[in-house]
Amino acid sequence: MEAVIIITVLVLLQYTYFGIQVGGSRLKTGTNAPEQSGPPEFMRLNRVHLNTLEQLPVFLPALWMYGYTVNPVWAAGFGIVYLIGRFIYSSAYQKDPATRSVGFTMTILPSAVMLLWVLIVAILSLI
Repeated sequence: MEAVIIITVLVLLQYTYFGIQVGGSRLKTGTNAPEQSGPPEFMRLNRVHLNTLEQLPVFLPALWMYGYTVNPVWAAGFGIVYLIGRFIYSSAYQKDPATRSVGFTMTILPSAVMLLWVLIVAILSLI
């Protein structure tokens, strides 16, 4: 499960990094807290951060359940795809939000696969 722990820490550090970017953008653009709107540069970074937050309650439990019930190394592999996907999502969203779909897919797909797989394993263990 060490691999799952490493991925969890990296995912949380990535989320923290996105938050730091939002803070830096607030300073650069003069967008004071608690304002949630401002120049496009700020808005895009803020949405990346918030969307990442929206993904975490799905991804992290899926990662841990999958790592525990199926395979921790495979879970970590899905986690790597998620991490890369979040960076692609962030980069694309900052350039042109319409191009974020590849990164978003790389984020949501690992979560969905792990959740469905864990559900199947749990159902089969009851039969």
